[in-house]
Amino acid sequence: MSGAGGFEFVEGPTGDLTFVAHGPTLEAVFAAAAEAFLAATLDETGSVEVCERRELALEEPDLELLLLRFVNQLVFLRDAAELLLRPERIRVTRNGVARVEGTLAGERIDPRRHVLRSDVKAATAHGLRVAESAGGWEARLTLDV
Repeated sequence: MSGAGGFEFVEGPTGDLTFVAHGPTLEAVFAAAAEAFLAATLDETGSVEVCERRELALEEPDLELLLLRFVNQLVFLRDAAELLLRPERIRVTRNGVARVEGTLAGERIDPRRHVLRSDVKAATAHGLRVAESAGGWEARLTLDV
């Protein structure tokens, strides 16, 4: 997915991983958050190939809760279906409610190729923020590991 978003891990609660995702659009921020989740999960995120796709449609009252649910959906799909996914195509809209829909792409965990780094249990609401910034959008999210 294009969109020139990025992320960096920052100081957060002890025992957890906190990151700040940024990008010119909300879609880029959500994609960067998915990459941060993969980076927390795997040693090498580039080892994830596109072999499977899953459609996604989530809705929440606001952007913060939507990002939280989005990342927790990635955690669920990793745990329940052993899938490592990132957005291939997503759209984030805000019309009374916040909604993300699109396609996630990736593959099943292959222990021969995927070196697992940490077991992310969930995304948490601790310090959760999604806001407009000078360069577009920025989000802060903490992962419980």
